[in-house]
Amino acid sequence: MTKAEKYTAVEVLKEKFEKSSFFYITDSSTMTVEEVNNLRRKFYESGVEMQVVKNTLAKKALESISETGYQDLYSALKGPTAILFTETANLPAKVIKEFRGAKGERPIVKAAYIDSSVFVGDDQLGALASLKSKEELIGEVIGLLQSPIKNVLGSLQSGGNTISGLLKALEQRG
Repeated sequence: MTKAEKYTAVEVLKEKFEKSSFFYITDSSTMTVEEVNNLRRKFYESGVEMQVVKNTLAKKALESISETGYQDLYSALKGPTAILFTETANLPAKVIKEFRGAKGERPIVKAAYIDSSVFVGDDQLGALASLKSKEELIGEVIGLLQSPIKNVLGSLQSGGNTISGLLKALEQRG
């Protein structure tokens, strides 16, 4: 790779890191070509971009970004590395969990960057998969906000029925 090609690769990675609030650093070595192709297909179908990178170029791209907080990721940039860029924080973890099934061990999650939080190690896969997406959180908040209003309206409606029932009963007696 020439210096110009390396510079271009670093700039492309830098742009992707800046645009993405969520990315995973993984290791898919020792997987067969067929397994890697199946994994890439699953990621593509889910809207996750998988890119195999050189560790030094990825580290240079992260270092060139003015934000801090990427330092904890540098230790994960060793050995074969693929970076997963996504718009939904938990999606790559869910795809990896599903892909592994009952017997799979690969791909391994080396680290994940989720909105300024760093998750290091494959043992974090369960926590990453259980993260709620922005849409799920908004839905829960809306549900919580609607609950008191529904209770008030329900009480008013049932109370109105009770009062009208009492009035009818009193009218029939009198």
